Amino acid sequence: MSSHKRYNTFSDELKRHFGCKVQRISVDAGLTCPNRDGTLDTEGCIFCGGHGSGSFGIRRGLSVAGQLEDGKEVMRRKYRAAKFIAYFQAYSNTYASVDQIRKLFSEAQAVSDVVGVIIATRPDCLPDDVLEYLQELSRETYLWLELGIQSIYDRSLLFINRRHDYAASVDAVRRAKSRGLRVCAHVILGLPGETSAEVLAMAEELNRLGIDGVKLHLLHVMKGTRLAEMHGRGEVELLDRDGYAGLVCDFLECLEPHILIHRLTGDGGHDNLIAPLWSLKKFEVLNLIDAELERRNTWQGIRLSRQQSIPEI
Repeated sequence: MSSHKRYNTFSDELKRHFGCKVQRISVDAGLTCPNRDGTLDTEGCIFCGGHGSGSFGIRRGLSVAGQLEDGKEVMRRKYRAAKFIAYFQAYSNTYASVDQIRKLFSEAQAVSDVVGVIIATRPDCLPDDVLEYLQELSRETYLWLELGIQSIYDRSLLFINRRHDYAASVDAVRRAKSRGLRVCAHVILGLPGETSAEVLAMAEELNRLGIDGVKLHLLHVMKGTRLAEMHGRGEVELLDRDGYAGLVCDFLECLEPHILIHRLTGDGGHDNLIAPLWSLKKFEVLNLIDAELERRNTWQGIRLSRQQSIPEI
């Protein structure tokens, strides 16, 4: 458990592993997605904008190495980071040939002070030859595979136009774990129609799958997306700030204590976000989550262990 949080933070894990301040630098590899190139669809998930979900902060037009060098200067100045992890974030970063993927990730590894790679992708974009290469790469560098599971409920995946079912996520996790890869699951809390009980069941399912890390997201309405059209017609109800913070705490209480928390919230960027605007104040949301855990006197995994005394925090 973290030395200062009631949940197991990824930032603390990086400090333990590397012995210094390590920051992720988002990278656009120039790849696409089967949900956009016509293989499955051309419009993508309903929340995804033109550059891929969650990738608004990336400087495009530079090589992988150029993006990393640019990001290093920012992270050194802003966070006093000493080492860096190349975070291949935009779109599906295993949706290419092994040779192309190898070239991209090798370019990142060659940049000085880059000590690891995080690869975000879809569960249905992991053929065996790609997984075999990632297994090889994991022996050379600190590697995480991030899978956009989003929900364990097929009706929710259909609603967001994910174009794969939950069975694809189970298969991807099992095949990745069988090769010794660290797997981080992306999950959206507060999808329309999902009850609080179903959200808690999702935490229990991630425990069962043996997930190593979790990234929690709220449903963002971004300009130029189908979700924006739906929101404009009043068809989508979003969580308020307190409701989201409470749901995060409920989720954490059901999650195995060893699972690393890579993210508890996020924002869509000032220029493109339509709603919820409260998400722009990220640190206020994180402070609210911390305060709610403190108020409850609970922590990650308490509903599993029902311990009588709080672990070292």
